[in-house]
Amino acid sequence: MTNLTKFNAADLDQLMDRITRNSIGMDGYFDRIFTSHHETNYPPYNLVQLNNVESRLEIALAGFKKEEVNAFTEYGKLFVEGKKEDKESVGTFIHKGVASRSFKRAWTLSDDTEVKEVVFEDGLLTITLGKIVPEHHARKDYL
Repeated sequence: MTNLTKFNAADLDQLMDRITRNSIGMDGYFDRIFTSHHETNYPPYNLVQLNNVESRLEIALAGFKKEEVNAFTEYGKLFVEGKKEDKESVGTFIHKGVASRSFKRAWTLSDDTEVKEVVFEDGLLTITLGKIVPEHHARKDYL
């Protein structure tokens, strides 16, 4: 029988080293979790839990046209990007509060999450996400 070792926050590097040494095929999983990406707060978004199998991601994209926005999934991630072309301004800004810069954001999706619907309307990109519930786990009413 092996001895259990107690780890605390200071020993996190040692714990991760032990886990990665003794796991095969988990590299991609650990990379997704522990790889730090430079995150920005732009554009602002809400994540709303609608029920136990559905959620909605709302991204504020004021000033963007539909053709300047793209949403796609790849390798277990949801990507949303906006490409703004630099235009010459007609006048001089006294105050510029509406951001109009290009961006790319990514969210990691669990294996049982799928994109159900994407709608861009009135400067708000709404992405509905749903859990894939296996048939044998789905609710069944008998009466």
